Amino acid sequence: MTDLTDLKPKDRAEVIALFRSEIIGSVARRELGHGDLEQALAELSQQRFRSPFSKASRSFSVPTLQRWLYAYKRGGLEALRPQCRRDKGRGRELTEEQRQLLLDIRRENPDAATTVILRTLFADGRLDKGRISLTTVRRLYQQHGLDSGFAERGPKGRRKVRLRWQAERPGALWHGDVCHGAAILVKTKKQPVRIHALLDDASRYCLAIEAMHQEREVDMLKLFVRAVRRHGPPDALYLDNGSTYRGNTLSLACARMGCALIHAKPYDAPARGKMERFWRTLRTGVLDHLGSVTSLHDINTRLLAFVDEHYHRAPHAGILGQTPHAVYTNVAHPVDSFDETKLRDALTIHARRRVRRDSTLPMDGDDWETDLGFLAGQLVTVHRCMVDPTEPPWIEHEGRNFPLRPVDPIKNAHRTRGKDCRDKAHESKVPFDPPSALLDQAMGRSARTDSEDES
Repeated sequence: MTDLTDLKPKDRAEVIALFRSEIIGSVARRELGHGDLEQALAELSQQRFRSPFSKASRSFSVPTLQRWLYAYKRGGLEALRPQCRRDKGRGRELTEEQRQLLLDIRRENPDAATTVILRTLFADGRLDKGRISLTTVRRLYQQHGLDSGFAERGPKGRRKVRLRWQAERPGALWHGDVCHGAAILVKTKKQPVRIHALLDDASRYCLAIEAMHQEREVDMLKLFVRAVRRHGPPDALYLDNGSTYRGNTLSLACARMGCALIHAKPYDAPARGKMERFWRTLRTGVLDHLGSVTSLHDINTRLLAFVDEHYHRAPHAGILGQTPHAVYTNVAHPVDSFDETKLRDALTIHARRRVRRDSTLPMDGDDWETDLGFLAGQLVTVHRCMVDPTEPPWIEHEGRNFPLRPVDPIKNAHRTRGKDCRDKAHESKVPFDPPSALLDQAMGRSARTDSEDES
């Protein structure tokens, strides 16, 4: 930590002034006559000195040393500070009308590049090509606060006000994001690497992290479920605007959990600075040193080792030198009644589908089939729980759940077809045998009574 009691130059100009005072200081403190002063300055001009901001040494002329000496006697160290040009940033080749024209165009068209502005004005004849340089115009814009960042600023050219903020307690706000890692070679084929992670805002504690090949909503839900099972749902979830975080399933699940879903403004990376800082730490600590790994398992073991053994135990400047693990565990987390049943209810989706004539229906890009053949051609409600994406969907009919199974046309070619497609739950309990009734009539038999049937 810097010692505030150390006295140091306040800026670059004061460093240069101090350097000049050290050169002419010995002469300034001596009582010399006119001839002796000229001789002392001449001797001093033969010596070489290295400026604080230069790699090479140089000598200074007698007139320069005289100017420094008299300025120092007149005004002390402040008089030796280098002075900026009075017309700095004004563009001496520009007339007042041209300068005002350039400023007005920039204010009305903040997204226009300086090169486009100049090219247009040259083509219109309002500026002389060859007399006005691109650097001059850029300096003019910078002097008036209209540089390249002007389009991202607030009203009247002022930069957007940002404040250092933090959630009131661990568990109040989670950040979620995806980091792109270098592709890995899996069985002679390059596969992308996407690092999904959830971070607690107040403690910077990494709640869950996993490397995957995809960047889909279902992958984000998988990580979110794991974190909720271990830590309970947060009060709010803070995400970016990528398609991974804009799906209806995630939005509905958060609403059922009572978790507010917040999306950052587009193209505003500083608004998510905590997550970006975590990715930078992860890159320098793990991702830049993976070497020739060939599987996601190898990457995940390294990620977990880094997070558990270093990141959670390392002091963090954003939380006043405390460790993320200490901040997260030292605060009592509120007890709620959120359990596995509520988690499944929150992540169970419902969709209306029409059963095809071959007893199949589409769901999530795959074809599924049912044994309830009598539902062919009917609209049904299909349920699927995203807690475990590998769990098959099901149809709810007459108070019972009937799981669907993936369609296997080759296996179906060898399956027997019954005369009735209904399962045992729909077998008829009322006697109904038309051929037997006709045979009884032809043989002159009397109709069987219910008591005879029972006997």
